[in-house]
Amino acid sequence: MGRHSMGEFEQLVMVAALRLAPDGYGVSIVEEIEDRTGRDVSQAAAYLTLKRLEEKGWLNGRQVEGGEDRGHRERRCFEVTPEGRERLAQAHMEFTTMWEGLAGEVGR
Repeated sequence: MGRHSMGEFEQLVMVAALRLAPDGYGVSIVEEIEDRTGRDVSQAAAYLTLKRLEEKGWLNGRQVEGGEDRGHRERRCFEVTPEGRERLAQAHMEFTTMWEGLAGEVGR
């Protein structure tokens, strides 16, 4: 496994793709992040991140035919790869380890 760091937004995108699998696509991933975090997410930032995660081998994208509501235009759906799942688990563990014993420091 290559040693790439995983940024916060990359983690959000990966978790959203994992939640929406196997049919998560750009707009639904943006909506999932916005709904769960309350953050405004730029679609451009999301699509750039999806492309970068594919290049790292952490996501697989595939073209899927759209329904009548889309005029049968294709959309690109994303799934987390086994390497992506492993890297996401590692990032979660690293983050959790860093927070151990500090909940009182931030009022939680």
